[in-house]
Amino acid sequence: MSTILETSELPAVFDGVKLAAVAAVLYVIVRCLNLKSPTAPPELIYQDSALARFLLKSCPLLTKEYIPPLIWGKSGHIQTALYGKMGRVRSPHPYGLRKYLTMPDGATATFDLFEPCSEHCTGDDVTMVICPGIANHSEKQYIRTFVDYAQKNGYRCAVLNHLGALPNIELTSPRMFTYGCTWEFGAMVNYIKKTYPQTQLVVVGFSLGGNIVCKYLGESQANQERVLCCVSVCQGYSALRAQETFMQWDHCRRFYNFLMADNMKKIILSHR
Repeated sequence: MSTILETSELPAVFDGVKLAAVAAVLYVIVRCLNLKSPTAPPELIYQDSALARFLLKSCPLLTKEYIPPLIWGKSGHIQTALYGKMGRVRSPHPYGLRKYLTMPDGATATFDLFEPCSEHCTGDDVTMVICPGIANHSEKQYIRTFVDYAQKNGYRCAVLNHLGALPNIELTSPRMFTYGCTWEFGAMVNYIKKTYPQTQLVVVGFSLGGNIVCKYLGESQANQERVLCCVSVCQGYSALRAQETFMQWDHCRRFYNFLMADNMKKIILSHR
């Protein structure tokens, strides 16, 4: 009789373990996907001026609440992975001409030039001078997507290829791109100014490129001539503080740090 009673309790125990396992999995999913994170409009920090008021009026999206895609939209990891996969399949392939510039130290800087596909809404000649992120170039998916959209809206685009980043372009001097060197970007901008004396400039930098374009504009008053505005996207501000952050395990930061360092090692070793 006691044997029968003991065996009859086993299904209840297993059901409890299953429920606990399901609850644990759901908890991990909720945490990983940030499903409990509330949606909100962007936090805007700006100086009250006529230009700031004009931008807010012209870009109502800046003050609207961001509603991400359901389930996976609140996870930056999944967004990155999905775009990295889908971008390789669906990203456009704008046609451009590659330009080569010889630097004073013998280095060969390259950039790709894309002409507009339509007239700009203002009727003016406007060129976007674009500096990609770390170890990136004009052939990256996010750059191609951005350039394609800009061309269709009447912008000429010049995209810098970071020195040493393109696998099929050999270095002609004993150096590659660094985190603060503006020489190649400045040479590209000067080329655009001389070739298109009537054009106005919109300066755009992504990540590391944001640091470079802001540094370039601040180095000399002459660098700001004919510049309508500068847009810095996802720029880092302090390399030393960022280094401390990247060594943390929270949000897989150390894993991303490993991937970026491994990519840099591959680029350096490819030129040895």
